[in-house]
Amino acid sequence: MKPIVKAFFDNATNTISYVVRDPQGVACAIVDSVLDYDPASGRTDTASADAVIDWVQAEGLKLEWILESHVHADHLSAAPYIQEKLGGKIGIGDRITVVQNTFGKIFNEGTAFQRDGSQFDALFKEGDSFHIGQLRGDVLHTPGHTPACLTYVIGDAAFVGDTLFMPDFGTARCDFPGGSAETLYHSIEKILSLPDETRVFVGHDYKAPGRDEYAWETTVGEQKALNVHVGAGKPMDEFVAMRTKRDASLGMPRLILPSLQVNMRAGRMPEPEDNGVSYLKVPINTL
Repeated sequence: MKPIVKAFFDNATNTISYVVRDPQGVACAIVDSVLDYDPASGRTDTASADAVIDWVQAEGLKLEWILESHVHADHLSAAPYIQEKLGGKIGIGDRITVVQNTFGKIFNEGTAFQRDGSQFDALFKEGDSFHIGQLRGDVLHTPGHTPACLTYVIGDAAFVGDTLFMPDFGTARCDFPGGSAETLYHSIEKILSLPDETRVFVGHDYKAPGRDEYAWETTVGEQKALNVHVGAGKPMDEFVAMRTKRDASLGMPRLILPSLQVNMRAGRMPEPEDNGVSYLKVPINTL
């Protein structure tokens, strides 16, 4: 089946959120939602999420799933807010427990922070499937950018998160804790083994040099032939050397510290302290 896909581009974080709907009914899913966050003031806003919610309601759709491709390091998830407004179940990869263990230690979360993925409604593993109305979704475990990255193959569409970008921009960084360029290469091979006509929807776009417009949809065939990092059969050792050198030159994402603390909790803020206020930590000289 060919799902209907509506994209929402967030200019502040270059994130694309998607509504994926059953073409024969009213069921839908939301992939990689965004909660607006101002790091200077510590204030959140729901304008980006509200735009998605308003569209779903205007179309008369029923939300069944709120899907996370991974624990994002560049934006906060709006999953709990969307769930409160529209319902649906929040899903992520079962390797979230690895991420929670890693960053639970980095942020010194203590025993109160559960590291078993219980903050999410569903933990997916390789080979799992789910349904959005009559649409079937299949789960590919595609780590490398992070240990918990998933690709959701829904009908003829693959939602690859940060694993692949548009062909002229390449691939995701692999230098976060638990990341691996070699692992990412094998994950990309898995994605590129899908049929050439499979539509590929990426999680971010930054406009490659020479391109004037943002873009987020391509195909497996185009990625195989044209991706500047892995296309045309580029060997793994060449990719790993390129990725390692490139990653060493990159700074940390602007919102990595708040994003990780919130997203490993399925988009929820840390528990309020005795004054009723939630706080986010800044570990010094750690990342």
